[in-house]
Amino acid sequence: MKKAWFGVAAVLALSLGTYAWFAWAKSAERAQPLATAVVQKGDLEDTVSATGTLQPRDFVDVGTQVSGQVKKLHVEIGDIVDKGQLLAEIDSTVYLSRVEGTQAQLKNQQAQLAERQANLRLAEQKAQRQANMMREQATTAEAVQVAQAELAAARAQIESLKAQIQQTESTLRGDRANLSYTKIYAPMAGTVVTQAAKEGQTLNANQSAPVVLRIADLSTMTVQTQVSEADVSRLRLGMPVYFTTLGEQRKRWYGKLRQVNPTPEVLNNVVLYNALFDVPNPEGALMTQMTAQVFFVVAEARDAVLVPLTAIQRGAVRVVREDGRVEQRAVRIGAQNRVMAQVLSGLEPGERVLTNERAPQGARAASAARTPRMGPRL
Repeated sequence: MKKAWFGVAAVLALSLGTYAWFAWAKSAERAQPLATAVVQKGDLEDTVSATGTLQPRDFVDVGTQVSGQVKKLHVEIGDIVDKGQLLAEIDSTVYLSRVEGTQAQLKNQQAQLAERQANLRLAEQKAQRQANMMREQATTAEAVQVAQAELAAARAQIESLKAQIQQTESTLRGDRANLSYTKIYAPMAGTVVTQAAKEGQTLNANQSAPVVLRIADLSTMTVQTQVSEADVSRLRLGMPVYFTTLGEQRKRWYGKLRQVNPTPEVLNNVVLYNALFDVPNPEGALMTQMTAQVFFVVAEARDAVLVPLTAIQRGAVRVVREDGRVEQRAVRIGAQNRVMAQVLSGLEPGERVLTNERAPQGARAASAARTPRMGPRL
């Protein structure tokens, strides 16, 4: 029994000692001073960040509508072209021969029409004579009927020939159009940014429309960004946005959000939405496929009273007065980001507030030096 009671006493003493140790450690932690921060004035931004790429806002892929060999290219990559400027020529030999052949066929049909019209006039005169003779009983009814039949046949032949001429004229317009397509003109003003065909290359337009080159207007660029589904709900059309490039990280380019595509892209099980905005590029410093670090400005405050978020608890802060006492004070908060918050009322610049963070190691050491160390009692 003595041994049993001794064991119980030992366990009880160990439990009490452990409890006393944790209680002392907890009180020592509470005794550690909280860090303070000074209320300051400055600028604040709440942003959604994303990565994007630059593309020309307006561009067109210039192709050919006819097949053939590229006879001549009049421009190179980097050339600035005007709308309507000649860019390239396709070998026109085949198309020119078709136009000439159709023109000859049309002239032949027009000559046949003239002959048919002469025959029609003759048939009209013959039918009129037979009608006059019939009134005088100088011919037979059969001769009158033959003359009228010949007149009707002449008129039908003329109508048939006119239809053939109309069809030939339509074919000629198509041949002339194909001939004109052998010369490729610029549909817009801009800069030649890519060239897919070379002189001497044969292009086949029967299966697809071959692209010869691309013209882009580089005076205005579009930034295409991909925003995660967690942040896309914070975006709104017309909101300010800026970005930096890898080459000029200190320079900001500004724009406004123009479009958020409703259909997302899923990459590695991550849902991303394309957000687009435009930016002027009058000096041509921005180039195609540049990488942009983009910041969508959700909220901002300029020359505002700022305080760390860790100092705010349920709409109030703890202000350290000059005499060292702590005062609980209600504040009204405006814009905020992950670190700082704008104070609309309740604080003035220069005031010192307590934060929820512990003081730095030096302050802790100083506090520990002022507090005598005491071990737990068993």
